[in-house]
Amino acid sequence: MGVSTSRPEPGVAVVTVDFPPVNALPVRGWYDLADAVRGAGADGGVRCVVLAAAGRGFNAGVDLKEIRRAPGHTALLGANHGCAAAFSAVYDCQVPVVAAVHGFCLGGGVGLAGNADAVVASDDAVFGLPELDRGALGAATHLSRLVPRHLMRALYYTSRTVTARELHGYGSVWRVVPRGELPAAALALAREIAAKDGSLLRLAKAALNGIDPVDVHRSYRYEQGFTFEANLGGVADRLRETFAPGTAAKPDKPAEPAEEDLP
Repeated sequence: MGVSTSRPEPGVAVVTVDFPPVNALPVRGWYDLADAVRGAGADGGVRCVVLAAAGRGFNAGVDLKEIRRAPGHTALLGANHGCAAAFSAVYDCQVPVVAAVHGFCLGGGVGLAGNADAVVASDDAVFGLPELDRGALGAATHLSRLVPRHLMRALYYTSRTVTARELHGYGSVWRVVPRGELPAAALALAREIAAKDGSLLRLAKAALNGIDPVDVHRSYRYEQGFTFEANLGGVADRLRETFAPGTAAKPDKPAEPAEEDLP
């Protein structure tokens, strides 16, 4: 359990997240993920990083149980800073990052996938921000990198999800493959990227980040201010206490992690 790094072949590092049962990361987990991605990108022998996950889904966001248990706002602040660190590590990684997404990619998972350089997904993958149902805000910055602006708003306000095949139609997912083929498909893209000159890849990554129309760091931190305001005002605690994951699902919304599995 935790975050691990492997080197399946020359030039490629695979960072795998494994926090059963649904990869809802505690504060320490977000920082460990940030350290692993930064470390892989800083390795001169690595030219592409694959971000993957074990278990039922790619990521279910933050560990809400940890936030409920902690006194005051300690865990909330930790989650805010930890998520920002992990998202930034993916975006600022010195080499391209390929996200290999399966199952559910919710909340913080969208932050990771949205900041990746490319996304390969299994045909059962769904992406969404159930933040309004769970007393939170944030990661609209990253969802807007995956879908058009007006769709982002509709998904955000309704807490609905979008499928990998739909994202493939928008061009934000590179390939959609059967679940069993996901590791190989992600590795194939990483291998193709890693075949390029390492020094030039690092320059290309810096150049592409430099021409992005939105500063993802500033944009996400701006969103987090409203998340904290919701907590100070009490609405976040009220919604977290009443949130019941199976009852809030919309009729056409793919199933999310079962209630007993959610943090």
